[in-house]
Amino acid sequence: MDLKTQFETAVADSKTLSEKPSNEILLQLYSLYKQATEGDNTAEPPANPFDFVAKAKYQAWEELRGKTSEAAMEEYIQLVTKLKN
Repeated sequence: MDLKTQFETAVADSKTLSEKPSNEILLQLYSLYKQATEGDNTAEPPANPFDFVAKAKYQAWEELRGKTSEAAMEEYIQLVTKLKN
C-alpha cells in the first residue's frame, strides 16, 4: 500500500478511535494533517489574542515548518496506529 493510501486510511481511522485523544494529541494530529496536506503554514497568525484554540493550532502547525509532506504523513500514520492499540 502506498503512503498516500496509508495516510487516507489513518485519517479515516482517527475518526473512529475508541476514546477521544487528549487535546495535546488532537493538536498533534491536526498539525501533522495540515503539514501533510498543505505543506508549510502560510496563514496569518490569529488576530484575536484571546482565541487560544486558533493560536494553539497555528503554533503547532508553524512548528512543523520545513517538514516534508511525506514525513508528516508517516508521523500521522504512526500516531494513529499507536492510538488504535
